[in-house]
Amino acid sequence: MPTPDIQLIISDVDGVLTDGGVTFDNSGMEYKTFNIKDGLGIKMWQRSGRHFAVLTARQSQIVETRCGELGIEIVKQGFTKKLQAAIDIASHLGVSTEQTCFIGDDLTDLSTIAHVGFGVAVADAVSELRDTADFVTIKNGGSGAVRELVEVLLKQSGEWDNLVEIHYKETVKNA
Repeated sequence: MPTPDIQLIISDVDGVLTDGGVTFDNSGMEYKTFNIKDGLGIKMWQRSGRHFAVLTARQSQIVETRCGELGIEIVKQGFTKKLQAAIDIASHLGVSTEQTCFIGDDLTDLSTIAHVGFGVAVADAVSELRDTADFVTIKNGGSGAVRELVEVLLKQSGEWDNLVEIHYKETVKNA
């Protein structure tokens, strides 16, 4: 699976970084569950010197909090027309759309996946998205699909093993 030189991954949130479920308690508090492996994958991607951004149709303080923990600087919420927002993010970072990857799960992601250099659908995405994507993950959204994508891209570029070694050395040093 040859891929362009991806410098930017833009990810949807609900159904990609989460399993798509949104839980509300009796007082209206919203809850989402994020996969910790996706988080470390994002950190490894950033450590490689590349960019990671979030682009979602919904608005949620929980997303801001999680992105803050991961050091994701570009977080765009409330965008149902994601294609133009993705183009704007890439342009702002000085990255071409050919060097941009978008990972999504539902119809709101379809035009973006069709127009970036590397469109990715999570395993449990709607069929239209899976049919359009350049790559479909083995893992479902919220179950490590973003981590899988990061590993595929960094292994293909030959950088994964070195990044794992650096991570290992840092964790031993800090023990």
